[in-house]
Amino acid sequence: MPELPEVSALAAFLTEHATGQTISAVNVASLNVMTTYDPPTSSLVGRVVTGVGRHGKFLDIVTGPAPVGADHQGPQQDLHLLFHLARAGWLRWSDALSAAPVKMGGPIAMRVRLQHGGFDITEAGTKKSVAAALVVDPRTVPGVARLGPDALELDRDGLTSALSSRTGRIKTVITDQTVIAGIGNAYSDEILHMAKLSPFATAGSLRPDEIDRLARAVSEVLGAAIGRSVGAEAARLKGEKRTGLRVHARTGLPCPVCGDVIAEVSFADRSFQYCPTCQTGGRLLADRRRSRLVK
Repeated sequence: MPELPEVSALAAFLTEHATGQTISAVNVASLNVMTTYDPPTSSLVGRVVTGVGRHGKFLDIVTGPAPVGADHQGPQQDLHLLFHLARAGWLRWSDALSAAPVKMGGPIAMRVRLQHGGFDITEAGTKKSVAAALVVDPRTVPGVARLGPDALELDRDGLTSALSSRTGRIKTVITDQTVIAGIGNAYSDEILHMAKLSPFATAGSLRPDEIDRLARAVSEVLGAAIGRSVGAEAARLKGEKRTGLRVHARTGLPCPVCGDVIAEVSFADRSFQYCPTCQTGGRLLADRRRSRLVK
């Protein structure tokens, strides 16, 4: 799943490659991808990409009215084309998109063609969760309206406030987008490992020193990931993410800090990883395959 660093990098990539270009065509190839209908996607044709931003894990492509004199009668205010790439979505850029029409039901959910090149929004697998919205105000998109403070904008005091009175497990709380926006499964594993915190620790009961470590880890892990990702070609970003991970998706491999074997907690449709020595005092955490802590 693309998280804050990858979405930031995609925004930077599109800022460089798409800003100033006119949209020449928009093709929707998935029945479920568009969550809005007014204005229609056809109103994007002839508009100019004026910027690209991010709201949590939502990518926001900002478009302005057609240039003066152009034959276009669409909305005169900015329109925002927002994407949430969900678990298996991605943005695939091409300097020369195929002239062949996009097939319904295939891996391409939407194609946006520009004057020079363009991009496809793709989704692997059979479960289709990628979502797009075309709106005047991004805050009218329910997922954006519910977002908590952005993870990059939280200082220690802000983090303390966000976690205050939260009775859930810290792993669950920091990946809840209504609490903190931008952190997903992979980077939460990395953050908790760096902070030396158990994923099952109660969020609202962390000691001041644990809050200190967590605040530093959020800043350092996300900052380093953005540093690795921004400036990379869009096609390379997934690989860049994998190369920087120390515990996530590394079950059975040695921890790069202490050498212990990375362990896993598995659920029905996902899993997370942690280091027993660094994070849980040597204990293995219970998962669906264990009914209690193994001592």
